[in-house]
Amino acid sequence: MRVFIAGATGAVGTRLVPLLLAAGHEVVGTSRSEARLGELERAGATGVVMNGLDAASVRRAVLDAHPDVIVHQLTALSGQVGDLKRFDEIFAATNALRTRGTDHLLAAAAEAGVGRFVAQSYAGWPTERTGGPVKTEEDPLDPNPTKASRETLAAIRHVEQQTTDAGGLALRYGALYGPGNDIGRGGSVIEMLRARKLPLVGGGAGVWSFCHIDDAASAAAVAVTRGAPGVYNIVDDDPAPVAVWLPELARAIGAKPPMRIPAWMARPLIGEHGVSMMTRVRGASNAKAKRELGWEPAWPSWREGFRRGLG
Repeated sequence: MRVFIAGATGAVGTRLVPLLLAAGHEVVGTSRSEARLGELERAGATGVVMNGLDAASVRRAVLDAHPDVIVHQLTALSGQVGDLKRFDEIFAATNALRTRGTDHLLAAAAEAGVGRFVAQSYAGWPTERTGGPVKTEEDPLDPNPTKASRETLAAIRHVEQQTTDAGGLALRYGALYGPGNDIGRGGSVIEMLRARKLPLVGGGAGVWSFCHIDDAASAAAVAVTRGAPGVYNIVDDDPAPVAVWLPELARAIGAKPPMRIPAWMARPLIGEHGVSMMTRVRGASNAKAKRELGWEPAWPSWREGFRRGLG
């Protein structure tokens, strides 16, 4: 098949390109920068410059490529750990790609007669923060998001709704870790943890689901040819509270254990959303992806992944 990857030089895209080529597909990959097209050409793909927020640029790239499948991996997520009180502000560029960028790609896909559309979404904190600790795709997204995350959650709703309405698949990745990520060798989370600037807040009861970057790419590769329209959680088998995984991450990188501070003390520093991420969020189940996509994570637990897969 001829596969068009929007965002082929991003964290997931760079790992997805060789998987698709190895499976015998033709790949056309986009980058915002002409300087990065050489990476795609050397890998064996065709590289094109595209601005995901420019409808004309997207239309031209898609129509010229004549793809059978579009994989939407457009984000601006690199190095975005920061002031969680400004969560929506930090994610504004990615939110634009999840809304306007998605609309541009879907419009071009319809005009070009593209038969399959796969888009990136996110699992974990966007789901409701009540009930059990692990959520499936049937559970609703949070009806009462924190003030700082409302725009980001609305953008996630948009990419999922528009994608599935068009008969596509939305892949909800867990918290990504591995080479080139914030939770990866030299990444911002790792450096904050080494500097003891990432404390354990409250009881650390917030449950996270992780996904190694290579497993995110393998799921996208599978979704190019398999799976009915819908939403799929792409996470490992081991959802865990912050109180469990954060000290383990510190141990894996040889850092001192994180300091512990009460939620009331953390709230002025990281805001309501930051406290929620530490104390209230829920994890995600990967049962549907295993059952319906036939996908299995190569890194079934972050425990081994943190020890051997950070890069």
